[in-house]
Amino acid sequence: MIRKFQFRILLAVPVLLSILSCTSSIFEKVYPTLNDGKYDSEFPYKNSSQQLEEVSNSIRLINSIAFYESYVFDRNKNFTLQQIKKTDIEKDAVEKVYFNRTASGTGTIIFANQGLVALLTVSHIVSFPDTVISYFVNSDGASSQFIESISIKSKQTNYVSDFPDSGELDVILQDKNMDIALLGRRYTSNETLRMTTFNYPWGNSSELEWGSFIYVFGFPMNYKMISKGIVSRPGKEKHIFLIDAVFNKGCSGGIVLAIRDGVPNFELVGIVKSVPADFEYTLRPLIKERDLEYNPMLPYKGDVYVDILNRHGELVWRMHADNLEAGTHQVVWDGFSSPGLYNTYVKGMGWDAESEMVIYT
Repeated sequence: MIRKFQFRILLAVPVLLSILSCTSSIFEKVYPTLNDGKYDSEFPYKNSSQQLEEVSNSIRLINSIAFYESYVFDRNKNFTLQQIKKTDIEKDAVEKVYFNRTASGTGTIIFANQGLVALLTVSHIVSFPDTVISYFVNSDGASSQFIESISIKSKQTNYVSDFPDSGELDVILQDKNMDIALLGRRYTSNETLRMTTFNYPWGNSSELEWGSFIYVFGFPMNYKMISKGIVSRPGKEKHIFLIDAVFNKGCSGGIVLAIRDGVPNFELVGIVKSVPADFEYTLRPLIKERDLEYNPMLPYKGDVYVDILNRHGELVWRMHADNLEAGTHQVVWDGFSSPGLYNTYVKGMGWDAESEMVIYT
């Protein structure tokens, strides 16, 4: 038994020497598709940390904030859109509310020379409506023709925190249909010398295939990160493909790189457009088809009902709050003594929300 083991070890030595002496020929057999001119579907065969770090130095976290002044009108005034255009909203408003909207995402420095800087990102993180109009709700939950409030954008700021002069950037170009934008600013030449630009070629997403390997750069949860993934559904929709990389808020605008015939042959093939969202559930008037935008800055005040029905549709518990003030409220129902399947309904004037719950013993 011992002799047999020693014989195998000795036999392995010349085989190992043979492999080391003909690396190039074995390399072509192990990676036969590296020189096929297509995007790679296999994991990179050698270290590419230096190139990936270089790319990561060109991406930045972009923050955007829009400030609004909202004018609220009396229901009894019955202002229509045509009438509002002829009135002094400062005088006719019964209340003036200030609020803001924020967004963040990833941008890539594609140009930095002689004081000029340009970043590529997605349009939706820097696009806020100039005017938001909300209407009073009828008893059936549909919007009336009478205006409840008009919110006007007074200022918008887009910035990168580690850029000079507070890091503010202007929107140079944007295409909302393609969801792409170009931000830029002029700084001094010395300040732009320290900025790293993205210097790899632009690829062609139509050449991606099922399983093509990609890298994604972005700022999920405001942390610079790199992720890997593979492509699905290439060519299903023009200029759109799916990837299985892990996303979080802040990844929008991040760049997607594919590899053509091995590293370091990176190519830009896409920009992250859609990511999962965080949800905050808010009780609000029922929005019906073709209704205009509801203004969440104007909280609801009125009667609210909470009904709990069993699986037979029978009412087992009801909470009725008269003239409930706007804000956060907690409802407690001790139903653990009655296990089963229940439907919960929350109703107000034109409001209707439903959820299902199961209580176990």
